[in-house]
Amino acid sequence: MAGGWTFSGQPVQVGGAVTLVEGTSFCLSDPAGDITPGAPQGVFFRDTRILSAWQLRLDDRGVESLTVIAEEPYRATFVGRALPAPGQVGESTLLVERQRFVGAGMREDIALRNLSSETVEYTLNVHVEADFADLFDVKEGRVRDLGEHSVDHKDGEIRVTRHWREQSRGIRLIAEGAISTPKELTFHAVIPARDTWRTSVLLCPVVDGVEIPPSFPLERPLEHTGPAVRTSRWLETGPRLVTGDEALNATLRTSRRDLGSLRMSDPELPNTPVVAAGTPWFMALFGRDSIITSLMSLSTDPALALGTAQTLALHQGRKVDPLTEEEPGRIPHELRFGLDSSLAIGGNVYYGTADATPLFVMLLAELRRWGVDREEVLALLPHADRALEWITHYGDKDGDGFVEYQRTTDRGLENQGWKDSWDGVSYADGRIATAPIALAEVQGYVHGAYLARALLAEDMDDPEGARHWQDQAARTKQAFNDRFWLPERGWYALGLDGDKQPIDALASNMGHCLWTGTVDADKAPRVAELLRSPEMLSGWGIRTLAATMGAYNPMSYHNGSVWPHDSAIVAGGLRRYGFVEDAQRVASGVLEAAASVGGRLPELMCGFDRSEYSQPVPYPTSCSPQAWASAAPLHLLRELLGAEPCVPHGCFRLAPALPSWFGDVTLEDIPLADARIRITVQDGKASVEGLPAGIQLTSERCPCHA
Repeated sequence: MAGGWTFSGQPVQVGGAVTLVEGTSFCLSDPAGDITPGAPQGVFFRDTRILSAWQLRLDDRGVESLTVIAEEPYRATFVGRALPAPGQVGESTLLVERQRFVGAGMREDIALRNLSSETVEYTLNVHVEADFADLFDVKEGRVRDLGEHSVDHKDGEIRVTRHWREQSRGIRLIAEGAISTPKELTFHAVIPARDTWRTSVLLCPVVDGVEIPPSFPLERPLEHTGPAVRTSRWLETGPRLVTGDEALNATLRTSRRDLGSLRMSDPELPNTPVVAAGTPWFMALFGRDSIITSLMSLSTDPALALGTAQTLALHQGRKVDPLTEEEPGRIPHELRFGLDSSLAIGGNVYYGTADATPLFVMLLAELRRWGVDREEVLALLPHADRALEWITHYGDKDGDGFVEYQRTTDRGLENQGWKDSWDGVSYADGRIATAPIALAEVQGYVHGAYLARALLAEDMDDPEGARHWQDQAARTKQAFNDRFWLPERGWYALGLDGDKQPIDALASNMGHCLWTGTVDADKAPRVAELLRSPEMLSGWGIRTLAATMGAYNPMSYHNGSVWPHDSAIVAGGLRRYGFVEDAQRVASGVLEAAASVGGRLPELMCGFDRSEYSQPVPYPTSCSPQAWASAAPLHLLRELLGAEPCVPHGCFRLAPALPSWFGDVTLEDIPLADARIRITVQDGKASVEGLPAGIQLTSERCPCHA
């Protein structure tokens, strides 16, 4: 996920901003609750900023922020106190509470608490502006004044409308008891001693003259509103994960809650949940991010993974379009569902990714391994076959057996793997690699996709098809090891460049090939040795690029930083090849990093060594919460448990290798097929209760995982 394509747990503060999110709606404000004109803040609805200023003043003075109380992803209470008047003696005695709810629009409940022994009077003003700017224009600081704006007001109400391109966008502000002007709501508050004055303001979006029903209507109890019901249901029906370490428990709870906050849906499939990439700017479906998140969190919510697969299938490429980089069978990189959504290519779907398409096929097989309804998964089989056709025809344009990428317009992403910043792929000496580029991990995903399709063929009682796809996987693995292994270096190339020469940097990408089983067994010990080396392992996770490489910069986005999801995938690969202690070491570093920041892993961290700083150094513009970072702890727990089901083959592998500091572990209500199972590890001994009929417990890997 790159900034060039320019988002729960609890509300978060990043760089001084507080983020609230519900579906594709979100709010960014300062810690006092104000939205400052001209700042990258506001209330956003369907990728449009519907509120660009929201400033509360008491007798023309601001409010001093005391704290922000994080309650739900969509809800927070801003606590402050009135600033004293010039010349006033003593401290403030007026407490200001702003309880904010964000959904379709916004609701704000304001309470003024008089803590003094005398009656006080205040004039409360709320300054309001709405510019209806595009989300990307706000993010990139290039807001334009578009269309014709009009304002209507009467006491207790303000309406703002913008007409542009034969469409209209608007808001209606409802504030009973307020005196209204075009940009201000004014209240006169008389507050007896030790008493509280209250009011509420409701912000409703208006699209082409139709007012959108508010998510938090004033007349409905908060616990009965849609966002509250959905959040409660998500938390109540999901698995319960308890270990012997309270910090780890807090991380796992936060991960699950944050994944809940990142759920959204495509208007074409309103009852199908998908997972967005991250807050605040990436509340959108990203093919790669959403699939990897689904793979990592499938054990806790198969419905989210299935919905992600179904929605991506709906938007799978059908034609060749150089502007959007759409090609038949290609899985999109990014989808925006908002009415006013517009990516750099001018539309709402962009396809420039090399890895989402094979990952999509891998996800379908994993859904079946976990026992997701056979008919629902097999209904997606034509999409899997179209994806595999893309791999061989469009992904491998030169026919050398490897999937390459090269953007088709200057608006597209230069790099189309997960390290998709412009300088994310470089040689050992620091030079930027030239396209077309065949990345190591993409070939690993292709290998995984062929194995996945073989399993799906078996599930359809098609042994001949299964053998065909197994042969394809074997040929891909052989070709990868022949061309990407650098014997003089002792590691796999990061990729092959446009001249088919190896991009010889030492990077974390080869750890993904461990995860997919694409590394030859005789080369795996050397790969593991390098991944655990001081130049790769920071102590908080695996660096994206080794510290000995020419482009290494621990403060960069992709050239030496630590990404929790990347480290979690590498840990899974190490475990797959039997390097248990290495997997434990990587996992422990990531989870200890989470504990040091309160349980919520950021999108990425700087790659400084743990010996340099006692806490991970944050990357300045990291998304938080972010989908695959939120899923990483769940994935690590599953990998360390060795929990691998395969419903088509009737087995459930459990081979725990937990670090001692985990203590005893209990996982309840884990979904598997039509059952809910319970996994316990006590004193090193593992057991499973409630396995579905026909599923046998084993400590050996299923052949389809080999």
